[in-house]
Amino acid sequence: MAAIEVRDVTKQYGDVTAVSGLDLTVEEGEVYGFLGPNGAGKSTTINTLLDFIRPTSGEARVFGLDTREDSVAIRARTGVLPEGFHTYDRLTGRQHLEFAIDAKRADDDPEALLERVGIPEAADRKAGGYSKGMQQRLVLAMALVGEPDLLVLDEPSTGLDPNGAREMREIVRTERDRGATVFFSSHILDQVEAVCDRVGILRAGELVAEDSIEGLREAVGADTRLVVDVASLPDDAVAAVRALDAVSGVEVDGEQLLVACESDAKRDVLDTLENNGAPVSDFATEEASLEELFVAYTEGSA
Repeated sequence: MAAIEVRDVTKQYGDVTAVSGLDLTVEEGEVYGFLGPNGAGKSTTINTLLDFIRPTSGEARVFGLDTREDSVAIRARTGVLPEGFHTYDRLTGRQHLEFAIDAKRADDDPEALLERVGIPEAADRKAGGYSKGMQQRLVLAMALVGEPDLLVLDEPSTGLDPNGAREMREIVRTERDRGATVFFSSHILDQVEAVCDRVGILRAGELVAEDSIEGLREAVGADTRLVVDVASLPDDAVAAVRALDAVSGVEVDGEQLLVACESDAKRDVLDTLENNGAPVSDFATEEASLEELFVAYTEGSA
């Protein structure tokens, strides 16, 4: 069963079309990365799923429930970390969580939740004295109340230091292993690449790509970067590698060769070097990063 189904959703604000004919499916139990430049329609889509706004046309469903008619039932099964959330300065961390627990009619332990997100010592401090990263951790703890079936995380790494970002990734993986679905929107592409099973990329309100990261690489035709250490590097060896059909670029850095090539051409590159007097002492493969794929899809080259 699909956790999220968006069918032909369009949202217009006067003459501005924020989302145009969007079709999107997120399967139960997967971590789905939702990407796009500013103004692409990500927040509009998320707000539609949560029934904070209504689409101009089309429909959206969460666990088979209509987001307009069954919004209360959907929210009972959903934990949300919204972008730009503001905590209540005069309430402690514990009071924030007690409020969320009461609202969800759950029986979570506030201290256990604060321990899980790494701020147990701040339970009885007022949130007005929290740093931005601590506030982000607190809101993540609130999103985890009641073991939700769906987690919607909008820019969850905002304000987090590297340790906090790592802990957030571990929580996402744990929730997925528990069976929850995670809808993960972030501008920090390394975070998305580290945890997401599939990625959807929005551009100007339209879904322009959707696949695993490896699938996106194949669709773009992104070259593999082969870094080869050689004992010696005759000019003939470099020329022979450049002449291979599957090679799109070669750079020489001392006794190291940087080769951009198709993924299945690595063996040919290494054999060509060996056969032309350049003994290979070591090599490594670097795939196109999600950031490079994101640029390709959002700036029009894919």
